[in-house]
Amino acid sequence: MQPIKGLYAVTPDTADTAGLVARVEIMLAAGAGLLQYRNKTADDATRGKQALALAQLCRRHGTTFIINDQVELAAAVDADGVHVGADDMALTTARARLGRDKIIGVSCYADLARARDAAAGGADYLAFGSFFASSVKPQAVRAPVSLLAAARELGLPVVAIGGITLANAGELIRAGADAVAVISALFSAPDIRATTQAFGRMFAMQSA
Repeated sequence: MQPIKGLYAVTPDTADTAGLVARVEIMLAAGAGLLQYRNKTADDATRGKQALALAQLCRRHGTTFIINDQVELAAAVDADGVHVGADDMALTTARARLGRDKIIGVSCYADLARARDAAAGGADYLAFGSFFASSVKPQAVRAPVSLLAAARELGLPVVAIGGITLANAGELIRAGADAVAVISALFSAPDIRATTQAFGRMFAMQSA
């Protein structure tokens, strides 16, 4: 497993498994550091098929593979971890099911108190957002960029999400984001390979 750092690709809702795998393979080959499987509209059979295919692909590339919400699915395909939100399985329950060796990320939205609780409860990384207008979650509460610096004080990797593009990711990285989670700007890009590489260069520049 890689550190929680860099470009964190998050899959869109799609029933096209072959197309999804093909796009993800391009991203992983181009340097995406993490992948989260998220599909809120598929049936269980499709989720199982897609999750297994992506888990196998990530293992071949040595990329950390996280599943959104579905703790049992994460266990079934031996994913590297799970990401849970406020309406999903509790952190403590997910930890008991998956064990200490798996990654558990927690959505903290714009709520630093929730982040403190998650850190104290054994989360492995903290996700905040939406920082910008998001087509995936248009009604999401907006988080101030200043929240990232405060979140870093909790001592865990910090992931930014929500409306992130090549045009605005740099602001979040400079403000303290260890990783940026991207859906639309990546999966809908006309050149996925070039877009993935461009996100990677942003982190490289920040580390230089």
